[in-house]
Amino acid sequence: MPARPAFHLAIPVDDLARAREFYGGVLGLSEGRSASAWVDWDFHGHQVVTHVVAGARSEAGRNPVDGHDVPVPHFGLVLDVDGFHDLAGRLRGAGTEFVIEPYQRFAGEPGEQWTMFLHDPAGNALEFKAFRDESQLFAK
Repeated sequence: MPARPAFHLAIPVDDLARAREFYGGVLGLSEGRSASAWVDWDFHGHQVVTHVVAGARSEAGRNPVDGHDVPVPHFGLVLDVDGFHDLAGRLRGAGTEFVIEPYQRFAGEPGEQWTMFLHDPAGNALEFKAFRDESQLFAK
């Protein structure tokens, strides 16, 4: 059994080829099982499944955090600092348009972190973050 339970998340996409380009190519995730209408992804030990669903995506809204409008809903990962910066570089190299550019927020406060927000090709919002000290993940 892993040290932490793994989560499972199923998200809608409108094009599996574009999902494969983004999740497999840009994010570098390993592809698991698949069928004509879905693909399992190894999201750093968690299972994210992209399911083809027709129709446009939209955010429920935005929430102000540290002077930025954070898209809701969103999902992502807490990476180590080097992994965060490596991913930010890979995303920039792929021409990713960020919703919120990579930056450090809450500097000098509890929960100080690097964060970035982006959309996948189907419009699902993702956040990747990194803490200098991961014990600050739930700090008040």
